[in-house]
Amino acid sequence: MTSTSRESRLNAAFVMVADTLTDDYDVVELLHTLVSECTAIVDAQAGGLMLLDAVGDLQVVASTTESAELVEVLQLAAGVGPCLDCFATGQQVSVPDVAATDRWPAFTQEALRRGFHSAHAIPMRLRGDTIGTMNLFGESVGALSDRDAAAAQALADVATIGILQQRISAHAQVVAEQLQRALDSRVLIEQAKGAIAQTNGTSMDESFAVLRRYAREHNLTLHALAEAITNRSLPVSALTGSHRR
Repeated sequence: MTSTSRESRLNAAFVMVADTLTDDYDVVELLHTLVSECTAIVDAQAGGLMLLDAVGDLQVVASTTESAELVEVLQLAAGVGPCLDCFATGQQVSVPDVAATDRWPAFTQEALRRGFHSAHAIPMRLRGDTIGTMNLFGESVGALSDRDAAAAQALADVATIGILQQRISAHAQVVAEQLQRALDSRVLIEQAKGAIAQTNGTSMDESFAVLRRYAREHNLTLHALAEAITNRSLPVSALTGSHRR
C-alpha cells in the first residue's frame, strides 16, 4: 500500500468508525469495521477482537477469518498468549517472529499451523479501563512499524470511547448489555454463515463476506440479518446476488 493510499484508507477508517457511533449503533458492525480496516491498513493478513462479557470473561466477538478466530479461541482456552498479556497489562504486545518465541507454546503451535508468523496485540482501553484487545496476524515475519502501531491504537481508542461513552448516563450496565448483545449476535452470525456455506457451497469466510455485503446493501444490522436467516424468515437464496458479486 502506497503512502497516499494508506493515509486515505486511514482517514476513511476513522470516518467509518465515527459514523457507527450514533445513539443506536450496532456494536457488532463497529467491531467488525474496526478489525477489518486495521488489518487492511497495516497490511496484516487477518485480525480478531476479544472483549469482556457481562461476567468479566474475555470472548472472541469479531474476526476477519476463521483461522484468526481459532487462534484467538485457543488462547482463551489455554489462558495464555500475547493477546491475554496485552489485556492484562493494557500495553501493546508485539511478536515479530512467532517461531522464535517460547513464551506461549500452545499459541505458537496453533499460529504456525494456521500460517501466521507474526502477531501484534493492541489494547482497547480508555485511561485505566481495558475492555478487550484487537489482534493482528501476519503471514510473514516482522513487527509493525511505529506508525502502523500508532494508527491501529488510535482506531482502537476511538472504538473504545464509542463503546464506553454511555457509561456517563447509564454506568457499567449499559456496557455489559452492549457487549452481551455482541456475543449473542456472534452466535447468530455463526449460524447464518453455516447456513450460507451449506447452501452456496462456499467457505465460512466467503459466506461472512456475503452476509456483510447484503446487510450493507439493504441497510440491515448483521444481527437482524443473521436472525432472519436462522429463523428462516429470509431464505439464503435471497443473498444469491451478493454471493455472485
